[in-house]
Amino acid sequence: MGGFRVPECVGGFRVPECVGGFRVAGVLVRGADGRGPEGSGGRGGAAAEPADPGSPHGWCVTAVALLDADQPEAALAAARRALALDPRLEWAHRVASLAQERLGRDGEAVSSAEHAVRLAPGSWAARLRLGTALRRLPGRWRESWTQAAKAVWFAPEEPDAHVLAGDLALTRGDHDRAGHAYRAALRGAPDHPAARVNLGLTLLRWERPRAHHDPAWAVDPRETGRARRAIEVWSRQVRVLLALALAAVTALAFGVESRTHAQLAGAVLLLLAVPPTVRQARRVRIWSYVPQILGRDLWLSVAACLTPLVVVGYAAAVLTLPGRSPDGGAALWHGGAAGVVWAGTSGLVVFNGLAVAFLRVLVEAWRGRPVPALAQFAAAFPERTARRDANVALWIVVVRAWSVLALVAVVAPVAGPVLALAAPAVPLALWRVARRGRLAAHLREVPAQDRPLVAAVLSLLLASAALALTGAEQALRDAAGPSAPAVAAWGWRAGLGALACAVVVFAARAARAWWRGAPGPWRASLLMCEGRGSRPPGDVRPSVGLSEAVRRAFTSSRGVVLAYADAGGPRALAVGAVTSIGPAGELRLIAADEAWQAAERDPKVAVFVADPIGRRFWAEVRGVALGDPEAEVLRVTPKQVVIGEYPGRHQARRR
Repeated sequence: MGGFRVPECVGGFRVPECVGGFRVAGVLVRGADGRGPEGSGGRGGAAAEPADPGSPHGWCVTAVALLDADQPEAALAAARRALALDPRLEWAHRVASLAQERLGRDGEAVSSAEHAVRLAPGSWAARLRLGTALRRLPGRWRESWTQAAKAVWFAPEEPDAHVLAGDLALTRGDHDRAGHAYRAALRGAPDHPAARVNLGLTLLRWERPRAHHDPAWAVDPRETGRARRAIEVWSRQVRVLLALALAAVTALAFGVESRTHAQLAGAVLLLLAVPPTVRQARRVRIWSYVPQILGRDLWLSVAACLTPLVVVGYAAAVLTLPGRSPDGGAALWHGGAAGVVWAGTSGLVVFNGLAVAFLRVLVEAWRGRPVPALAQFAAAFPERTARRDANVALWIVVVRAWSVLALVAVVAPVAGPVLALAAPAVPLALWRVARRGRLAAHLREVPAQDRPLVAAVLSLLLASAALALTGAEQALRDAAGPSAPAVAAWGWRAGLGALACAVVVFAARAARAWWRGAPGPWRASLLMCEGRGSRPPGDVRPSVGLSEAVRRAFTSSRGVVLAYADAGGPRALAVGAVTSIGPAGELRLIAADEAWQAAERDPKVAVFVADPIGRRFWAEVRGVALGDPEAEVLRVTPKQVVIGEYPGRHQARRR
């Protein structure tokens, strides 16, 4: 929750500034021994107590402060003390749910959140808490999405509801819907770090590491993960074994005079692919989901489809295996089309892994829009996740620039060195990335954080200059004749060397990250952000309460008016009666059928009442109305309470 402050006034309850002990997020909390957290056993050891131990709201404020201090166990204890004093306090159930979620008790967190929803079905905060808790349970994505949609419906002005909807869409790979949700959140809170960072991920077309699993599936993600792992291991083992077998068969053909023996040995070695196939097939328990898993995971599908091709290529390479040279020398030889077939199939069997890795780096680098994503990351740079994702996005830009220069270096000797004059466009593009990505203020931080990135950029600049020199030299020779100095070959070789240096830097950076288990220069290192900065989490925000005077006015007045939105515009009608008011301020109204129908279309309503005794004030409760068919009442959960005073006699004469 990181650094938010508990509001000073929550539903008529003022947070005490001094509760004795130590200050946490604007509230002073003390341990059981009267000391701070250091003297109470460290994390989770504090037995916090508010100024008024008999106030359930005070215990909730203390629990929220303890959550901010990263003490979920003590926060859960405080929330349970609040529930012991008032079991119908919906706020306490939400705080307890968040504390249980922090402790890893996901099932208990869902149970507490469901209790909060039952107490206040029109509370957007309760729906948000339940949706957040459900997303952590396997197979509950659809329920979580339903709760997030209701939270957005009840409170479209709240950014946290839109962020939850965006997160749920992003985990399924629905980038368009996720981007729409994050932009809606940023319209209400431009400084929301999670919305900024995750919007950048949608612009990059990011997919989570477990892209093979759809959160909406009812199957356990551990089963789909086991199936994916089995397919991946099978593909890797078969391809490596066949590459080693082909090398052994080729060496055998080099040593024997008759290649028939080598071909027979190659046919026998093909059986090496049978044991891993059988072993991994037995580990897959959900064959009906395998086509869907392959459809969601592109590179798993590539590996699975490549393996049969490697088997066919191995068989073709063995059938076209070359023999010893006719003069009895040691060199292998093969003439005609068979030699071409053997060379091609051998390359497929031996180098398929490197080719797929190279292709994957290029394909993933050209997915998405890294420059707008960098702008979003830069706007949330105080957030640690934003810095990490920005670093990965910069590596994606570097790979794009490298691929452009490599294409120029390869095509220029064929199409003409003049094409190399386009190489200076790469430094200009990098400068534009820094400008449009709003990184100018943070460029000094890059060398300290990732020196290989700076080395890769310098290599690209050198390659661009060398290739540009090649094109300029060719243009000079065309203009001045053959007497011009010949530097094209030197510039082309220098450009290739700089590009090779950039590849070495990237490989070294990736190897170091793999060895240390640190984030690498690839898409898998991108992370979603869950931080809110200094904003308090919406799902533990205190409920809106009603004062005793407002409660008395609603229960005793006969002039209660319900306002709602209709197809023809806003309408108002008199309420038959207010049967009761819940402990969290929920109004239970007896209203006409048209009000029920309007609430089904748009639950956001307003209830107006005037002081029935002294006519001193009027109150307007704006909230969410939901019908309760069993009790035959319309339940209105307050979101905002507005209280005004009627003018006195002197004010009336002045008018």
